[in-house]
Amino acid sequence: MGIDLSLIWTVIIAFGLMMYVIMDGFDLGIGILFPFVPDRQQRDIMINTVAPVWDGNETWLVLGGAAMFAAFPLAYGFLLSALYLPLMFMLAGLIWRGVSFEFRFKASERRRPFWDKAFAFGSYVATFSQGVALGAFINGFKIDGTTFAGAALDCFTPFSIFTGFALMVAYALLGSTWLIMKTSDHLQRRMRDLAQVISIGLLMVIVVVSVWTPLAHPHIAARWLSLPNFFYLLPVPFLVLGVTWLHLRILRRRELHAAPFMLALLMIFLGYTGLAISMWPYIIPPSITIWAAASPPESSGFALVGTLLIVPIVLGYTTWSYYVFRDKPVAGEGYH
Repeated sequence: MGIDLSLIWTVIIAFGLMMYVIMDGFDLGIGILFPFVPDRQQRDIMINTVAPVWDGNETWLVLGGAAMFAAFPLAYGFLLSALYLPLMFMLAGLIWRGVSFEFRFKASERRRPFWDKAFAFGSYVATFSQGVALGAFINGFKIDGTTFAGAALDCFTPFSIFTGFALMVAYALLGSTWLIMKTSDHLQRRMRDLAQVISIGLLMVIVVVSVWTPLAHPHIAARWLSLPNFFYLLPVPFLVLGVTWLHLRILRRRELHAAPFMLALLMIFLGYTGLAISMWPYIIPPSITIWAAASPPESSGFALVGTLLIVPIVLGYTTWSYYVFRDKPVAGEGYH
């Protein structure tokens, strides 16, 4: 039996996207939480918790896009056409956010509030656009052969708009729990209070998506509710409920700093797993599989060698940078 290159590439891309969601998720979540923290000194601390690593976090988005282009060029071109508007809004939001991130450090006292608003606005736009793209992907696309047969605005549906707001809730939870781990005193207590509300909000969002998706897509309902799949997949929703309950209890224990973030990551991972179960094996839903969209084995295998060399390097410098900047930032001692 030969090696299934398409499956290997799918695992690599799924890993890269999961790393991006985790690492840029709490980064964007800090921007989403900015309007809830009016104190200027506390905002500086929030920024300083991610200042040394935020640009490296987006490396995983580039890696995922490059891997998609190398292994599944059909899907790469199709998804760019179908999701053109949300992806362009996402890039605009990320660029605007990155500019405001750097400029607020150098801004005068009079202009700093403007860059604070710009930072939050860019975070909201980028996150909402990612959520819309995700919702459109779950909804599926109009396909004519192997080309996109829909219109530019097809991706904006009630469900995709809801997933846009849902992703903002998920990233806000990552951001608040990250700040619990990286801050202390008043800011940490404020984040604990916010995280409890957001954690319940995320559970409600997961419930709505879990009901809405199978109602709108019979093939996803069949995947989850047919026998024996129902019994195999039954632990997933119970794990979500259990982790949420444990998360709320942990958030009330003020001596634990890292555990809320770890449990938030687990909640996001469970949601990601549920999505993967629902969509498998389609890379262009509802009909084009990973094998149908794969590039020729020769080029796919050649690119795989380079990727398997690059991924450990990216993991290595990412781990090192987080280790070097592992301490909590101190008020008045900025990163720059």
